[in-house]
Amino acid sequence: MSTVTGIRSPYRSAGRQRPAVRPPRERVALVASLLAPFLVALVLVPFRTHLSHTNAALVLVVVVVAVAALGSRTAGAVAALSAAAWFDFFFTRPYNTFDITASADVETAVLLLAVGLIVSQLAMRARRLEVITVTDAGYLARIHATADLVQSARSGDTVVDHVRRELTELLGLRGCRFEYGTLLGQPPRLEQDGGVTTGRRNWDVDTAGWPEGEIELRAYGNEHYLGRFMLTSGPGPVPPLQARLVAVTLADHAGAALDTSGPALRR
Repeated sequence: MSTVTGIRSPYRSAGRQRPAVRPPRERVALVASLLAPFLVALVLVPFRTHLSHTNAALVLVVVVVAVAALGSRTAGAVAALSAAAWFDFFFTRPYNTFDITASADVETAVLLLAVGLIVSQLAMRARRLEVITVTDAGYLARIHATADLVQSARSGDTVVDHVRRELTELLGLRGCRFEYGTLLGQPPRLEQDGGVTTGRRNWDVDTAGWPEGEIELRAYGNEHYLGRFMLTSGPGPVPPLQARLVAVTLADHAGAALDTSGPALRR
């Protein structure tokens, strides 16, 4: 069993399974994926005699895109399925049933589902790639080097250790360690958008500096929580937003590596 310096794993000795915890944003998106298409379709019902099926389908596609941009690939797919179902229910004859009698309506419903799935994938990819729209060659080099390591490393621990060193240098940290699975306490958190929250409040890190104590940066793989980097800020200035977004991307790479190969506890 390999070990990684600076990493604590409470699940190695206890033999417990890692909790699969979705971030709050993902949970909200999943709820929206079920409710938003239904509510929008319901609002359009009084106008269905004057609204073409194509236009109704396009409105529902917009809803799918919005949900996908907010949440995950799963949320986008669920929203696409929900949109197709409620289009069938409210806008095809016989109304208020899931039966379709006209072949044109069948084609529209199928196209709505297909387009919704494709567009949700594109929206999700665009949201994930927005953190890479940086101009600093050093930032891009860190991202590319870590992505290459994810592909070649046999151990998720190897990637985690690499990311831990990268975060220390990138953010000017005094210390950085990794905890597998645990969610003990409520430390300040470096969020996906590069901001920092303390409890349920946003912390103006650019004005007030890093909050006191360790700051967590969570790592997810396949939308499941796998662990967190615990960051101890250094004496220097707070790194710019681009650097913090790169840090989030590096943590995502670590999560992907752990999800693919598993940490040491799974070997």
